[in-house]
Amino acid sequence: MSNKVLKITVDKGIDRLDKFLAEQFPDVSRSQIDKLINGHHVTVNDDLKLPKYHVQSGDQISLTFPAIKNSDLLAEDIPLDIIYEDDDLIVVNKPQGMVVHPSAGHADHTLVNALLAHAPLSTINGQFRPGIVHRIDKDTSGLLMVAKNNFAHERLSDDLRKHKTGRKYLALVHGNFHEQTGTIKAPIGRDPKNRQKQAVIASGRSAVTHFKVLEQFKNYALIEAILETGRTHQIRVHMAYIGHPVAADPLYGPKKTLSGHGQYLHAASLTLTQPHTGQELSFSTPVPEEFQKMLGRLRNSR
Repeated sequence: MSNKVLKITVDKGIDRLDKFLAEQFPDVSRSQIDKLINGHHVTVNDDLKLPKYHVQSGDQISLTFPAIKNSDLLAEDIPLDIIYEDDDLIVVNKPQGMVVHPSAGHADHTLVNALLAHAPLSTINGQFRPGIVHRIDKDTSGLLMVAKNNFAHERLSDDLRKHKTGRKYLALVHGNFHEQTGTIKAPIGRDPKNRQKQAVIASGRSAVTHFKVLEQFKNYALIEAILETGRTHQIRVHMAYIGHPVAADPLYGPKKTLSGHGQYLHAASLTLTQPHTGQELSFSTPVPEEFQKMLGRLRNSR
């Protein structure tokens, strides 16, 4: 299997090399970007540069993604809730509590392990993330698109970068709303006080979340959130930032909250373009049973 080489011409040089590449490839983690640069897999005008190099207009950047072996990961016969599948992609409904891809502390029993036992996956997104175009958190349930080949992966990733992919979430959040709709525009980056968290910080990456209140309960609300960007923990960070943290969120929410096994956040609908045919495909899935039962209890307590 050959290496994957991508080339970029810089239109406007304003950022460090690592930050620029992270903006260009939101589906590639910042740590993987750093590994590519430090591993001599990135050149600028055919020269090696440090991550802190400030890109210039007209720079020619080349990235080489080393070939990976899916066999390095364990394929596991874990049941999958597949909503749609064709020769290019899979849309899967991930359950709450399942990690998307292997990482430190999660070597197996992930969605990727299950997918490897089901179908071949694309190979351009790092050794431990074959097929993964975008992610949702372990305790967030709902729809994910997965690429089965590199052509599909590139097309789906490009649509994400250009905000052509529609993603709607349902969330139970704390508080009473005075407005029924809103837009949160606040940059998100690593929390300087806690490396396990993200936070709204001036030096963060642009992040935009639109929300609509669907139902108001006593001290809680059911909202629909639409992502314009896809930053790590974006909805959880943005809703906490405006004083309406997601209920049962162990990282960004208050201790006094609804009972549950993690945040009440569900990727409810997904609209994408089929990479080969150009057909628009739309999918939706209801909230999981625990989420539905909590909605029933909140409705009955009004």
